[in-house]
Amino acid sequence: MAVFSVIKLSELEGARRIDAEYYKPEYLWVKSLPNAVPLRKIINDIRYGLYVEPEYKETGINFIRALNLLCFWIDGEILKIEESKVPNDYKLNVGDCLIVRSGANTGSIGFVFPIFQGSTFGSYTIKISFNKINPAYGAIFLASKYGLSQAVRLKTGSAQLNLNIPNILQIKVPILSENIQKEIENIAWQAYELQQISQSIYSQAESLLLEELGLKDFKPEYKKTYTAKLSDAFSAHRIDAEYFQPAYEEVIEKLRENNIELQPLRKFILSIQKGIEPGSENYQDEGKPFIRVSNLSKYGFTDRDQKYLREELYLQLRETYEPKQGDFLLTKDATPGIAYVVKEQIEGIISSGILRLQINENEIDKEYLALCINSIIGKMQVERDCGGSVILHWKPEQVKRLKIPILPFKTQQKIASLVQQSHEARKKAKELLEIAKRAVEIAIEENEEKAQEYIQKEVKS
Repeated sequence: MAVFSVIKLSELEGARRIDAEYYKPEYLWVKSLPNAVPLRKIINDIRYGLYVEPEYKETGINFIRALNLLCFWIDGEILKIEESKVPNDYKLNVGDCLIVRSGANTGSIGFVFPIFQGSTFGSYTIKISFNKINPAYGAIFLASKYGLSQAVRLKTGSAQLNLNIPNILQIKVPILSENIQKEIENIAWQAYELQQISQSIYSQAESLLLEELGLKDFKPEYKKTYTAKLSDAFSAHRIDAEYFQPAYEEVIEKLRENNIELQPLRKFILSIQKGIEPGSENYQDEGKPFIRVSNLSKYGFTDRDQKYLREELYLQLRETYEPKQGDFLLTKDATPGIAYVVKEQIEGIISSGILRLQINENEIDKEYLALCINSIIGKMQVERDCGGSVILHWKPEQVKRLKIPILPFKTQQKIASLVQQSHEARKKAKELLEIAKRAVEIAIEENEEKAQEYIQKEVKS
């Protein structure tokens, strides 16, 4: 059934917007937001991110990109640039908020906690500094459905939609009481502390793995010139120079020097299955998640540029392509070599860029295996296998040849336990953020008393 709305000429937002999408019925609630003011009235600074040439360094100032902003967190691989290239007014302070202005993640939010004090931010992001509301509340509101939907509505452009500063300044923000704003801030900081605990425990697992393997301070040396035997090229069926970079073999040689047993991944695989590509014509704005490589990290699933499939198609595919709790997922395309053990049952379909493995748990601990693949040991081998391609692909036969270092089973379990503890802390942090967002929505939809009751019930449970 067609859905439409009728708008008076006098209501065409000052004649600045005449596109029908802007006046969809699901957006018209904006005018009824209680006690709301435009964003421009509650900030003291807003600016586009810094454009720099992509000369990333091992040391320097953190450079936060659009892909690092997701679900209120600044996360993922943080690159660094030379600090001398960053003006002081492009350095972030605690309480600043970043929003993605263009690309797949448009509208996503990242809040600046102490760990990112003094960092800078890229050109695909916009910084917002609040001054008349609690900054954490402001960021949580922008991450809630009432903030995000306004950002989606205000995008402009043809080939690629984007947000600009004049758009963002129009976003309407309800001014809730100081008490509820403070409650929201407290939850956000609790979530941050748990997130830091999670990262710390995961780092402990990585450090323990490398220490046990004798790779604690090991850094492979990439050489500018080197030679390779013609027989090696014929054996590997590769003639690209990158494949024979000595640094790739250094890790394996170091493990052998340390008398670490190495086994091919195929020894632990009971079955292997590729996901499916139903075609972009089947992508929906809502429905059941279609999990692509961009939606998977070593920490779990993300909703970055999440696509969905209609219910009927999901039901046809779920028996074969829905990951189950305990499944071992491994990416093979685009960003190959991301390994993750599914912690909770989910509803969704995996794409053809993801392999679903059944692992023989009598032979190896799955969490230990995933950590090995995500570590320098797996990364160097994957980088070698996939080198030389514009769009990276990791073939199943290459996957099966991946060399896995074998530690005593008790050590594997100790490492796996740390990974599980890290996951639990991260999961709780995510739950707290969802509580904060939902509390804001309840305060808008009902009243602040109901929001307070919800917080008391959920945070204590």
